[in-house]
Amino acid sequence: MLPYPPRQHGRQSGRIGAALTAVPAPGIFIATALSTYMGAGFAVGLFGVMPPVTVAWWRVTIGALALLAWRRPWGDRLRGRGYAWTRRALGAAAAFGVATATMNVLFYASISYLPMGTAVSLEFLGPVIVAILTGRGWRPRIAAALAMAGVASISGVGLDISDPAHRAGMLLALAAGLAWACYILLGHRVATSGAGLDALAVGTAAGALFYTPLAAPTASGAFSSAGTAAAVLGVAVLSTVIPYALDQINLGRLNADAFSLLASLMPATSMVVGIIMLRQMPNIGELAGLVLVSLAVALAGRS
Repeated sequence: MLPYPPRQHGRQSGRIGAALTAVPAPGIFIATALSTYMGAGFAVGLFGVMPPVTVAWWRVTIGALALLAWRRPWGDRLRGRGYAWTRRALGAAAAFGVATATMNVLFYASISYLPMGTAVSLEFLGPVIVAILTGRGWRPRIAAALAMAGVASISGVGLDISDPAHRAGMLLALAAGLAWACYILLGHRVATSGAGLDALAVGTAAGALFYTPLAAPTASGAFSSAGTAAAVLGVAVLSTVIPYALDQINLGRLNADAFSLLASLMPATSMVVGIIMLRQMPNIGELAGLVLVSLAVALAGRS
């Protein structure tokens, strides 16, 4: 199955949460995707100031700080829910966070070479592979064929593999997909641990610390101007804080079939954002690959 985010235990609170709960689940899901890829679109504009790994690190770090401030995953608050951190639980959360950060770093690196919609389509091979390996029946097999055909269309028709930039972008996007697969498998373990978003907060902090040595030498570029600092903050809010918050509205409202069907819209959403924000017009090979991968996603997660 395609992944659900780590579950949050408890009720939505506040007027904003109550108002959002009244919004249909597909609307929340599409808003989440739009926010995520708009953040990625702003990130592309920062690559001239900082390397992609540093932009991704800032996204993860600011997201970690926001989650830690929101969840405060320590002390009496967790013990009141009957949960206590163990060395094993901390290790699982840290591994999940490193996988999450790696997925973001590789994806940002890939969109420095490829159009965003193309990179997202290639990256989706990761969750499709997980669904294929864990699924049964004829659907996973057809999904595998569709996904491979989509990748072949993108790599054979949509991209010029003889171009070093295209080749590097494709490999990075596929590597991001593998990191996404690890994120799914580790995320399932974290989601069933009982810590929910508290484990996500701890894991995101671990992921930020893991990539600090790589990002630190160029991290000061975020303060080169007020506009750059605002863009860095916007990337983190749009791609991390808002999606995680909106995900909580949909938890428990979407079954696996609905989730996989809506997830299949994400490559198309990223391509639309790329066209509008970055003027990245897809060619016929990229469009065909996107359609094939989207069909694979829709089919792979159905029960």
